[in-house]
Amino acid sequence: MKNISMLINANDKLGHINKEIYGHFSEHLGRCIYGGIFVGEDSDIENVHGIRKDVIDAFKNIRMPVLRWPGGCFADEYHWKDAIGKKEERKKLVNLSWGGVTEDNSFGTHEFFELCELVGCEPYLAANVGSGTVRELVEWIEYVTSPAVSPMADERRRNGREEPWHLKYLGIGNENWGCGGNMTPEYYADLYKQYSTFCRDHGDNHLYKIACGPSGNDFNWTDVMMRKLVNYGTGCASGLSLHFYSIPDWNNKGTACEFSDEDYYELLNITNYTDKLISTHSGIMDRYDPECKIGLIVDEWGTWYDVEEGTNPAFLYQQNTMRDAIVAAISLNTFNRHSKRVKMANLAQAVNVLQALILTEGRRMIKTPTYHVFDLFKNHQEGDCVYCHSENFNMAEGKNTPALTSSASVKDGVLTLTAANCSIEDDIEISCKLAGFEGREVSARILNEDLRAFNDFDTPDTVKIAEHFAKLDGDTLTFTLPKCSVAEITVK
Repeated sequence: MKNISMLINANDKLGHINKEIYGHFSEHLGRCIYGGIFVGEDSDIENVHGIRKDVIDAFKNIRMPVLRWPGGCFADEYHWKDAIGKKEERKKLVNLSWGGVTEDNSFGTHEFFELCELVGCEPYLAANVGSGTVRELVEWIEYVTSPAVSPMADERRRNGREEPWHLKYLGIGNENWGCGGNMTPEYYADLYKQYSTFCRDHGDNHLYKIACGPSGNDFNWTDVMMRKLVNYGTGCASGLSLHFYSIPDWNNKGTACEFSDEDYYELLNITNYTDKLISTHSGIMDRYDPECKIGLIVDEWGTWYDVEEGTNPAFLYQQNTMRDAIVAAISLNTFNRHSKRVKMANLAQAVNVLQALILTEGRRMIKTPTYHVFDLFKNHQEGDCVYCHSENFNMAEGKNTPALTSSASVKDGVLTLTAANCSIEDDIEISCKLAGFEGREVSARILNEDLRAFNDFDTPDTVKIAEHFAKLDGDTLTFTLPKCSVAEITVK
C-alpha cells in the first residue's frame, strides 16, 4: 500500500470543461456505421429508422455531447449528394480508404442528423477538402442549415426534411498533411481560407469552423496555421485540430489483449506525452492568440493495436481491456487540466473501431471498459476545472509513468474528482485536503479489474462500475484506489 497526499483548491480555476471534451468520432470504416450504429429499418434488431436503439440508449447514458462524421480519411473522398434521397437510388461506391468494400450510402446526411437528434448531441461534420470543391461544401451547408427558399433547401424539403438542422461544428478538411491531400501547411492554410470565406451562416445558425491542425508533434504546422489564421482576421477559424494516438511503435503495435508489463508501461509513457504535446502546441497558439479565441480540438485520440485475429485488417477492430480504461482516464484528465485551450476532443472511434465505446455482434452489444470510464467522468461536463495536485511515484524507470492521474471540477455546488491508480502492483491510500469548498456528503464509484480483463459477448459484465467507499472528515477526503482502477469521487 502506498500513501499519497492530494490538495484540491476550488478557488483556483484553471479553465471551463466544455462538454465537447467528452466527444466521439464515427467513420465509414469497418463496422462502425453499418452493423454498429445503423442496421436498416428492415433489421430484426430493435431500431429507430434503422439506427440501433441499444446504441442510442448507450450514447445517451454517457451524455454524448458531440459526434464527428463521416471521417477520418473517408471524409476526403465523401461526396454528400451521393447519400441523399431514396435509398434505392443512391450511388453505390467502393470505399477506397478502408478495405475496398462497397459503400451503399444508405447512411447519409439525413440519417446522421437523426442519430444526433435521437442521442441529443451536436453534429460535427468533417468536410471534403482533399477531393471536393468549395461549391460542394457551400451547398452542403445550405442543404443542412438554410431556412430560405433556395435550391439546396428545397432539395432537402423534397427529401423529407422541412425544417433545417442545427449545425455548429464544421471541420474544413481532415489530415490534409496526409490522407487528406499530402499538403504543406502553407498550401493548406491558403486553401482553408478560401473554403472558410464561402462557408457562411444561414438564418440563426452559426458555424464554429475548425481548421486541420497538426499530427502529433508537428509544431511547425501549428505555427504556420496560427500565423496565417490570425493575420486573416477574427472569425476565420474557431478551432485547430490535433490528432494523436497512443502507439509506441507503428510497425509493431501489438494486440489489445496480449501484452507484457513492459508494453503497458511504454503505452502509458506515450499517453502521458499528451500533456507535453498539448502544452507545446498551446504555447505556440498563445503567441498568436493569447485570449484563447481559437480552441485546440483533439478530434482523434486513443489506442491503436493490430486487429483481432481473423478480422479484416482494414476494419481496425480491436478488443478493449482495463489497459485501455487507464489510457482513457489519463487522456481525459489531461484534457480537463488543459481546458483553457482544449475545447473539444473526440475518441476514435464510437463503435467497433479502434478504442471503441461499444462492440456489436448481430443482436448483441457490449460496453467496453473505455465506455465505463466515460460514464465515470461525465459529471465533469460544463464544470470549472480547479487546481488538483498530488504527490506521486513513477512506476517504470526511465519512462514518464506516474502511478496516479487525477483532475477535479466544480459545478452547481458539486465537486467531482476523477482519479486512476495506474499501478499494477500497489494499492494507493489517498488523503485529499479540500480548500475553498465545504462539503457534507461524499459518494464514489469505481472500475477495478485485472489489467488484461475485458468484456466479450459471452461475459459482457466482467468489467463494470461498482459503488466504492470514501470518507469526508471536515476538509479531508480519504479513499483507497486499488491497483488498476479508475474512480469518481463526488462531494456536495
